[in-house]
Amino acid sequence: MSGQNPYLPEAKIEKPRAPYKAHFLPHDVSVVVRPEALPDSAKGLPGSLLQIAMTNGVDIEHACGGVAACSTCHVYVKRGLKSCNEPLDEELDQIDNAPAATFESRLACQTVPNGTEDVEVVIPAWNRNAVKEGH
Repeated sequence: MSGQNPYLPEAKIEKPRAPYKAHFLPHDVSVVVRPEALPDSAKGLPGSLLQIAMTNGVDIEHACGGVAACSTCHVYVKRGLKSCNEPLDEELDQIDNAPAATFESRLACQTVPNGTEDVEVVIPAWNRNAVKEGH
C-alpha cells in the first residue's frame, strides 16, 4: 500500500510555486526543492517531506508505505511549519501514537510545504531507518 490512503479524506495540499530549501537534521542535508521537479514516488502525498527526503538520500522509516496508517515517519518541523498543509484528523490521531509528540510534530508522508518559506525538519533517532531494504 502506498500513495494516498483510500480510506482517508483527500488532503488539501498546495504545491510550491517557487523553489525553497528543505534542511534535514541530524543528517545535515539541505536540498533545493524546485516546483517543476517535485519527487514523484508512491510514498506519501505528492511533494511530501517523505518524498523529498527519500529522493535525496535521507532515510525516514515509513512502515505503512506513506499512507498515514502508522506513526513511523513522525518528524519535527522546526522551521516553515506554517508553509505546510494542515494535518487531517487522521494524521493527528497517528501522531498521538508517536513518542515525544510536540506541536511541531507531523507525519513526513502527509506534510507538503507550499514553498513560501524554507523548512527545517528534525528526524528523531527512533525514526531513522538503520537498515537499508533490498540488500
